[in-house]
Amino acid sequence: MLEVLGFEFFRNALLAGVLASIACGIIGTYVVVRRMVSVSGGISHAAFGGVGLGYYLGIDPLLGATVFTVATALGMGALEIRARQQMDTIIGAVWAAGMALGILFVYLTPGFAPDLFSYLFGNILLVPRGDILLMAVLVVIIVAIVGLFYLEFQAVTFDPDYARVMNLPVERLSLLLLVLVALTVVMLIRVVGIILVIALLTIPAAISRLCTGRLWSMMLLATGLGALFTLIGIGLSYVLNVPSGATIILVSTAAYAAALGIRGGRSVRLWRDTQKSE
Repeated sequence: MLEVLGFEFFRNALLAGVLASIACGIIGTYVVVRRMVSVSGGISHAAFGGVGLGYYLGIDPLLGATVFTVATALGMGALEIRARQQMDTIIGAVWAAGMALGILFVYLTPGFAPDLFSYLFGNILLVPRGDILLMAVLVVIIVAIVGLFYLEFQAVTFDPDYARVMNLPVERLSLLLLVLVALTVVMLIRVVGIILVIALLTIPAAISRLCTGRLWSMMLLATGLGALFTLIGIGLSYVLNVPSGATIILVSTAAYAAALGIRGGRSVRLWRDTQKSE
């Protein structure tokens, strides 16, 4: 197994997994705590429009997805805040329109899109060096912004009304948080694909929330879990010769089920102990 580390593609996969885990650990915590999972789903599927636009313009599809997804996230936030539209309706429209635009742009692009399915379902074993550099830049941006606005994001995430009383710019912070979600989604596309992004963005953070209530400790634990799930998924996909993105998600889901089982068992034992003491 260790001899595979001599291959550049495998080292690139491990590095991409670690970078994606940092982003999903930090931003996934905000997504889970603020209950933005459906918003993330809309943003992730809209990213396919950016991939198609990238193919159509002849630029890196991941770069096209970055620009398109950030613009979509800002548009969703503006529509909810300014136009007073229901977020569920906005998510449905963006979800469908993004996928439709992606299909349309790919159809209009001359030739054949050889690695289109890698954006839909992910293939971390085929991440090129250029994409890793882009992922590293996005991680630096995400960590820097979260570090700069950590307390403000914490206030907006846990209690927006209190944040308004404290005269914090809640609307601008919410839009900035959506932009960070968009950047994280773009990073995860190469790891698990557009279809499966939501799982890796939320499952590590959901497990860490079962273990701790502090925001910073949730981020650290979610980052570690994300890296662990990704590394195990890559190893299993290599050994079993199965798709890497699906394997990573199934490993994450199994861990979440185990965590829920352990928590449920503890609750039952606590209830029994309480009944006995009464």
